Amino acid sequence: MIRKAVFPAAGFGTRFLPATKASPKEMLPLVDMPLIQHGVEEAKAAGMRDMIIVTGRGKNAIEDHFDVSFELEALLMKKGDSALLSSVRRVTDGADFFYVRQNLPLGLGHAVLRSMDLVGQEPFAVVLSDDVIDAEVPVLKQMIEAYEKHSAGAVLAIQRVPREAVSRYGIIRGRRIADRVYDVEDMVEKPKPAEAPSDLAIIGRYLLPPSIFPALLATKPGAGGEIQLTDAIRALIRRERVIGFEFQGVRYDAGTKLGFQMANIAFALKDREIGPGLRAFLKKEKLT
Repeated sequence: MIRKAVFPAAGFGTRFLPATKASPKEMLPLVDMPLIQHGVEEAKAAGMRDMIIVTGRGKNAIEDHFDVSFELEALLMKKGDSALLSSVRRVTDGADFFYVRQNLPLGLGHAVLRSMDLVGQEPFAVVLSDDVIDAEVPVLKQMIEAYEKHSAGAVLAIQRVPREAVSRYGIIRGRRIADRVYDVEDMVEKPKPAEAPSDLAIIGRYLLPPSIFPALLATKPGAGGEIQLTDAIRALIRRERVIGFEFQGVRYDAGTKLGFQMANIAFALKDREIGPGLRAFLKKEKLT
């Protein structure tokens, strides 16, 4: 059983300035739920209980969000608003939250490394809340099933992307061993389209063994002085089985303005309260 999920959340969110000048990017709302909570709900649905959030300066709103608000709950109870009370309690129910600071922006690998003492000697998940995935079966749950079925040391969520877009992703070179499952033989970070080994891109979900931490400690900083998680995973490939899992679901790159707005529209249209009104508005104004 994988019990722990790590959420790197120390970035500045510069793509969304000035909105993120004083508010964490991870707290930007998709309809009525912050980005990071979508990832937390996915982890809880996959059976994980310990949520380890790697924060930085100016991220106090994340800690406040995942804390119990006694005053707010008392107010909602007094008003008899059971629906809102339930939605507020859902934020913290079924999980424990732990925090560690990444004081310097030294890359995704460094952020994961900061969680080492809290993770300990057990496998864990890494969730990038920028990648919002709408799936009937939570993607992490899909990955755990593949992890157990194929006796993997690590599982990377992958998705086919247009060839012209491969330079924005880590791309795997792998051998197909089952439907939507690949043995990863190598991986290349942001290759040119002509040099990419495939069109299978790594998306922001990982299941990793504790041996990733010694690999990260041995990983030298790359461009910009950052420690790359992909470099450490490449070191794992030589001694542990790493598989790429082509998940089922619709992924939105909410780390970009366009992707964030697309996710908001898609989730709003599915919302029982506002979906019908939004659909009618888009049709009336001929915006679709």
